[in-house]
Amino acid sequence: MENLVIIKNGQAVTDSLTVAEVFGKDHRNVMADIVNQINKLAHAEEDEFSALNFQRSTYTNDRNRSYDKFEMTEDGFALVAMSYVTPEAMRFKVKFLQEFKRIKEKLQGQPRILTEREQLMASLKLSMEAAEEIPVIKQDVLELKDKVNNQMTIDYGQQATILAAKNKRVEKLWGDNLVNTEIFNTKRKLHAQAWRDLKLAFGVASYRDLRRKDYQEAMSYLTGWRPRAI
Repeated sequence: MENLVIIKNGQAVTDSLTVAEVFGKDHRNVMADIVNQINKLAHAEEDEFSALNFQRSTYTNDRNRSYDKFEMTEDGFALVAMSYVTPEAMRFKVKFLQEFKRIKEKLQGQPRILTEREQLMASLKLSMEAAEEIPVIKQDVLELKDKVNNQMTIDYGQQATILAAKNKRVEKLWGDNLVNTEIFNTKRKLHAQAWRDLKLAFGVASYRDLRRKDYQEAMSYLTGWRPRAI
């Protein structure tokens, strides 16, 4: 049982494929277990936990077809594996948790990994220093700057901050009775409307797709957000 836990973006994670293989389960059943936990977290208004501990991604099988999978932190794995209680499953859970501990100790001994934005900005700085009189390189620098400003989406930390701002605003509106309870008779509906309005305002399919250049504007939008029907 090698590579139970890997390092990705400076964080120890496992994925649903690995869990399915080790625990002897169909991958679709493990995916269903994860989605079930995410739905329960949403019902409990713990969206931030989901955003920080479960990330949907894809993999390609030997027929070159792409399918969904989930990457999980140690906390996400522990929540999903909580229901796996056979003696053999308990042994596998111990193996996973030991591996999470080993990988995290390894990470603590490594230099801090630059974020994607920091790497791009460092590359931009070096390119600018070397491009004083070289038009071709200057054009590359401009294209790189355009990618940083207009194409890159917000990182995990910014996603968590956006999520927290949305939750804070909804709690404020709900707690101060500033919503039409005939339309928004549960906080869950108010949360859903906040996401819909944010996505519409910035033309994205998910808050995770917000462009980094729009991050501060999105934060300001959430700070003053009210549902249209109020």
